[in-house]
Amino acid sequence: MTNTGPHIAVVDDEPATREMVGDYLRLHGFAVTLCDGATSLRHFMARQQPDLVVLDLNMPGEDGLSVVRQLKAASDVPVIMLTATASAIDRIVGLELGADDYLAKPCELRELVARIRSVLRRSTRVAPSQPAAGRSVRFGTKWLDIDTHRLRDEDGQTQPLTKSEFLLLKAFADHPRRVLSREYLLDVADARDAEAFDRAIDVRITRIRRKIEPDPGNPRFIRTVRGLGYAFEPDGE
Repeated sequence: MTNTGPHIAVVDDEPATREMVGDYLRLHGFAVTLCDGATSLRHFMARQQPDLVVLDLNMPGEDGLSVVRQLKAASDVPVIMLTATASAIDRIVGLELGADDYLAKPCELRELVARIRSVLRRSTRVAPSQPAAGRSVRFGTKWLDIDTHRLRDEDGQTQPLTKSEFLLLKAFADHPRRVLSREYLLDVADARDAEAFDRAIDVRITRIRRKIEPDPGNPRFIRTVRGLGYAFEPDGE
């Protein structure tokens, strides 16, 4: 029987892992295409766009992070990274490049299915109305122009951002309705940038809220999740 659910591309150079993940996803109603590497994925995507890509970062040959970068530059397809490395750097860089989630290998397949469904729900639900020209994301009273690293209002007036402010806003744009911890946001704000440390992430968020919230004292678009971090609500609470 042919599955008619969301189409998932599974990219892994290990045949046994690739087949196991593919079989499990098919059992749960997904249509699946198996790819043994970046070249195979590109050939498949030249013919058809999947609904989501499950990508092993640690394949030989082409760097998995380069694949994430190319995917996000060419399309808006959601990506879940699988990584066997213990390093947080690859995970952080992958998320900054636009990957939607990650799991450590070997992963619990039930959790992978849950993550896939969660990412698919977010990607179909979060489709904010954006102007056709350029890449922009609505933040409260402003639009974030990804290409120019600026905020602009409805009248087209632009407002410059510091490096860390832009990186934080882009992280929220890439992960709407998802709680991001202060530790993750500090990494996103670029540890090499001394400005990110001068008065901590909470002050950066306060500064951003003054720029985008209709009422910065009662924020609706970047909300505090007590004890956990912050979350971007595209439509406000």
